[in-house]
Amino acid sequence: MDKENNKQVKILQGNEAVADGAIAAGCQFFAGYPITPATEIAEVMAQKLPLSGGVFMQMEDEIASVCTVIGASYGGMLACTASSGPGITLMQEGVGYAATVEAPIVIINVMRGGPSTGMPTAAGQQDLYQAKYGSHGDYQIIALMPSSCQEAFELTYKAFELALKYRVPVYVLTDEIIGHTREKVHIPSDLKPVERKKPELTADYKPFEAGPDGLLDGMPAFNEGYKLLLDGQLHKPDGNRAGTLPDVCDSMVRRICNKITDHAKDLYDCEELFLEDAEVVVICFGSPARPAIRAIKELKNEGKKVGCLKIRTIWPFPAEKVKEIAKTAHTLIVPEMNMGQITQEVERAAAGQAHVFSMTLLGGLLHTPQDIMTEIEKRILK
Repeated sequence: MDKENNKQVKILQGNEAVADGAIAAGCQFFAGYPITPATEIAEVMAQKLPLSGGVFMQMEDEIASVCTVIGASYGGMLACTASSGPGITLMQEGVGYAATVEAPIVIINVMRGGPSTGMPTAAGQQDLYQAKYGSHGDYQIIALMPSSCQEAFELTYKAFELALKYRVPVYVLTDEIIGHTREKVHIPSDLKPVERKKPELTADYKPFEAGPDGLLDGMPAFNEGYKLLLDGQLHKPDGNRAGTLPDVCDSMVRRICNKITDHAKDLYDCEELFLEDAEVVVICFGSPARPAIRAIKELKNEGKKVGCLKIRTIWPFPAEKVKEIAKTAHTLIVPEMNMGQITQEVERAAAGQAHVFSMTLLGGLLHTPQDIMTEIEKRILK
């Protein structure tokens, strides 16, 4: 116990930190199916949830897991699931359903290399577009990306806050490296569970009637008098099906998208290092942020004009911040463990104002600080 800072200090594996973050947020229900490299999350939840009156269920597969979590959410509990690539693929129809019925669920994806069975025991960042676009139709989600065990704890806690506020599925995207790394995690001793606000119950209550900001007021549950009607078909504010009514469908799809995109600035969460005079900026997220920050600090000590933008909320993407950086930096470098998925987002945001270079790395390998330093030094204007 760190009495001076009123924090408890634990040595936790990243997957354990995720589970502890969920429980600290007040998660009462977990449903999942074992899969490498996410299995430890289920194991910790199975051990700890019942001790605080929660429920753990091992389901027959990931399809059942995500559907059960949606049901638990409308049953009055904060709920989450965890998996990796192939399991997240199976969940995608449920993700679209959750977006449509605006269920505040949390999905942890401990990413590995893919596709298909891929690399079960090695890391990757190849599921970033899957998180945003995995289900059919137009909808929006929120996705958070920790780069340490500390952030795994903090961002999992935050995921429940955002899920309830925006009534949307929220992903926590870690990977095998973070999931199986052990580090110090500082846990505030006064951390309170996330409040699940109930809507005001009125005679004409409509469960999907949004305010001017596009958000729903609180989260109702069955058997509390709200007369809830849930349907995967696009619906009216009262929940009744409206799949044959173009105007209603148009309005609903726009709202469930805009309630995220219109609040993108509120959701922006990045760490900025040495951007004031940076001519070359590394834009990083997840595990590659660790060697990237080390590289930037070493080059900065040598007097190089370099900086770093570490992204913690990857969706919605902080395009405005990247656009701002591109006005002063001549080069943006994006190290990622995929074929350049976020590089495309950076290129769109930079809109030709800065050169964008992708550092892709596959095979379960992580960039070294020297790899990133070498790439930066190639781009620094002499």
